[in-house]
Amino acid sequence: MQKNDLIVIAGAGGFIGGSLARYFTNKGFTNIRAVDKKPIDQWYQKTPGVENIPECDLNLRENCFKVCEGAVEVYNFAADMGGMGFIENNKAECMLTVLISTHMLLAAKEVGKVERFFYSSSACAYNTQRQQETDVTALKESDAYPAMAEDGYGWEKLFTERMCRHFMEDYGMETRVARFHNVYGPYGTWDGGREKAPAAICRKVIAAKDAGSDEIEIWGDGEQTRSFMYIDDCVKGIDMITHSDIREPINLGSSELVSINQLVDYAEEVGGVKLKRKYKLDAPKGVRGRNSDNTMIQARLGWEPNLPLREGIAKTYAWIEQQYADRKAGKPTVS
Repeated sequence: MQKNDLIVIAGAGGFIGGSLARYFTNKGFTNIRAVDKKPIDQWYQKTPGVENIPECDLNLRENCFKVCEGAVEVYNFAADMGGMGFIENNKAECMLTVLISTHMLLAAKEVGKVERFFYSSSACAYNTQRQQETDVTALKESDAYPAMAEDGYGWEKLFTERMCRHFMEDYGMETRVARFHNVYGPYGTWDGGREKAPAAICRKVIAAKDAGSDEIEIWGDGEQTRSFMYIDDCVKGIDMITHSDIREPINLGSSELVSINQLVDYAEEVGGVKLKRKYKLDAPKGVRGRNSDNTMIQARLGWEPNLPLREGIAKTYAWIEQQYADRKAGKPTVS
């Protein structure tokens, strides 16, 4: 891979795609094409020197072929998704992302120059029957089968993983697949219904302080467990996996298991408050417990995502606090 080879990032107006464009620019790559269906003023990040293509719907086959022309590497993050509240209530919409996945793979195959195709899968592809307890055994890559993925979103991810495998087997195109475990950090969605738990909790603590409230609403009983990966670890892992010889899906996530109550503790600690917790037991909450088994990534790359959640939440809280203040002042913010 040369510094002037064309890198195409689909979904670059979003959190992870925008962060990857900045990451590669900082590494000295000079030919990055960033694509998203959102208008440019709604992009989460815009990196100077990057070719931005806004309002480009990658559900459409012709758009995928157009943006992949001349690409040497393709990174596909384009998807209709969000936090648990969104994916539990928009299953068909999540599954229709298969149109983007299919058309991007076809385009990467047909343009003839693509050396690597990276697909962002999810821990939602794992068998939900293995995630019924809070003290869950960490999920290793083989635990996706026998298949019983998260309804809607998880099934689309698992299906596209198989497509990537077969494109590699049948057409010789090098594909790489990482199963993300709850990515968070600055420049991520923090309000509006698509945000994930770390951003939602930080925002709720900030809003409670601003309103002079002593209460915070928690979805579920707060005992459900997860691991959360900071964005800088995520983009580094994407780079390492894409340029490795790892041809099978691999976990990309922190192995630091915490409860949602612990996550709230960290946000309160940063905010300097202690709030009463109101548990909304009928809210969407997903599986009971999920964690990343990092045995494979440690063995294959000698590395794993390692920023402690307490440190990452401090960085994320500070960024969301500024976003919150900007919104109150009528300034533009990331939604």
